[in-house]
Amino acid sequence: MIFGLIGIILGIIAGLIIPFKLPSFYSAYMSIALLAAMDSVFGGIKAILQNRFQNSIFVTGFITNTLLAALLAYMGDIFGVPLYLAAIFAFGVRIFQNLAIIRHHLLEKYTTESKNRTKKKENKF
Repeated sequence: MIFGLIGIILGIIAGLIIPFKLPSFYSAYMSIALLAAMDSVFGGIKAILQNRFQNSIFVTGFITNTLLAALLAYMGDIFGVPLYLAAIFAFGVRIFQNLAIIRHHLLEKYTTESKNRTKKKENKF
């Protein structure tokens, strides 16, 4: 866990220090890559909280989602249709669904722990 946090911090610092400009042509591809990454991360967090996380599913899902979304964006560029919007919509819906499940799980966990602490205090008197 600590290595992951260190990696995130180093990545943010490197992103702020290293100047990198991406041509606007690639903005659709980058938005899809970012959403695919966020979808995979939130799906992984949800799986961890539900004790169902498998590294192979996480990695293959990330790669498959990213490649399919990039293929949709590329095909859309060829046909002149913004197909990347379909991937953005699908990833957006899944991100919000996963975030809602994570939020519900954490609220349930912490409210249950709070109730148990209160009951233990009441039983002492």
